Amino acid sequence: MKHFKITTENSRLSARDIADNFDDIHPPLDGAQAIVEAGRCLYCYDAPCINACPTRIDIPKFIHQIRSGNLDGSAQTILSANIMGGACARACPTEVLCEEVCVVHHTEGAPVKIGELQRHAVDHLMAKGGAHPFVRAPLSGCKLAVVGAGPAGLSFAHRAAMLGHDVVVYEAKPKPGGLNEYGLAAYKMANDFAQTEVEFLLDIGGISIEHGKVLGDNLSLDDLRTNYDAVFISAGLGSARGLGVDGENLAGVRGALEFIEDVRVAKDKSSVPVGDNVVVIGGGNTAIDAAVQAKCLGARNVTLAYRRGPDAMTATQWERDLATANG
Repeated sequence: MKHFKITTENSRLSARDIADNFDDIHPPLDGAQAIVEAGRCLYCYDAPCINACPTRIDIPKFIHQIRSGNLDGSAQTILSANIMGGACARACPTEVLCEEVCVVHHTEGAPVKIGELQRHAVDHLMAKGGAHPFVRAPLSGCKLAVVGAGPAGLSFAHRAAMLGHDVVVYEAKPKPGGLNEYGLAAYKMANDFAQTEVEFLLDIGGISIEHGKVLGDNLSLDDLRTNYDAVFISAGLGSARGLGVDGENLAGVRGALEFIEDVRVAKDKSSVPVGDNVVVIGGGNTAIDAAVQAKCLGARNVTLAYRRGPDAMTATQWERDLATANG
C-alpha cells in the first residue's frame, strides 16, 4: 500500500513532493517476480476467475503463457478479449472480481496477482513495438461512425477495424480515452499511459478520430445515419449528479469528476488549487479518488462524508485502505 507525502502542521508539500505523489501507484513486476507469481496459479478447470472477469479473459491461459516465457502470446490472449487490457490491469478492481474468487486466495490466504501479471504481459508487448498484434480482414467497404472515444467506443472501433470496416470516431474532448484519460486518479494511469494505449490501438489502421464533435451540437445523428452504414453511440457519462441542496453552486464546490479531470490534464500538479480543509461527499471509488488526490495535492484535512455506514459504501476495500493509510 503506497503512503503519500502529506502536509503537516509544520510543513507544506513542495512541487517535487506533489509530483512524486502522482507516480505510478502500482510498481510493475519484473521478469523474475512475474515468473514466480505465475507459478502460483493452479490453472483451474472451469476457472472462476474467467467468469468473474467482465471481459472473460482466459486468465489461466495467459498466466501459463507468462510462466512458459511466451509473453507475446500472453498479451495476445489478453488483448483478444479486451484490447484495453493495459488500462484495465491498472484500474480494474481485481480484488472484488477475478482475484476475489481465485482458488489460491482461499487455500493460501492471498490470490494470484492477476492484474499485475496482466499488466506485465501487455506492457511488454506495447514496449516491444513492431507490427500490431492483430491484422485487419479484407476491406468490407463499410464505413462506421462512433460517437465517443472512450473505452467502449475505441474498443468497438478496433474490433470493427479488425473485421475490415473503416471507422470514424467523433470525440468532444481534445484527447481520446474518455474515462481512462479524464476520469481516473492520475497515480493509476501514470506516464501518460492512456494515450500510449490509444496510439497502440490505432496502429491497426482504418480508424480516424475527429475532436471537438458534440452530438446534438455540431454533430447530427440524422447526418451520421445518412453518411455511414452503422452508428455506435458511446457518449459516456456526461456529468455528475447534483445534490439538490442549497449552496452546491457556491465557489469552491465542485464535482468529483471535474476535479479529477483538472488533476489529470495538469502538467504541473502543484498548479491545481486545493483548499486546506476538503470535504468529499460520497462513498464510491470516485469519491476515494477525489479525496486521496486532494491529500496528494497538499490539503491538510480531508473528510469523506457518506450518508450510510461503512458496510454500504461501494468503494472497494483496497480503495478504502488507501484512503485511511494516508490520513
